[in-house]
Amino acid sequence: MSFRDWITYMMKQMLWFMETPRTERKAQRLERKEPWLEKWFGIVPIGTKLFVEKQLERRHRSQKSTEGSETS
Repeated sequence: MSFRDWITYMMKQMLWFMETPRTERKAQRLERKEPWLEKWFGIVPIGTKLFVEKQLERRHRSQKSTEGSETS
């Protein structure tokens, strides 16, 4: 890409930014793409992830409670 092409590109970007209303730019920023894993495999990976996180949280919580009873 030559310097002239780069300047042209930057000017187009700057003009787009200045002409586009703030609310529209914010809406584009907030619009999220669907995660790749979810797109290809559906809800199963999300459910599995939530299940594993819950199990790890329970294990961590039970280890804390047993540590407290040992010192008493």
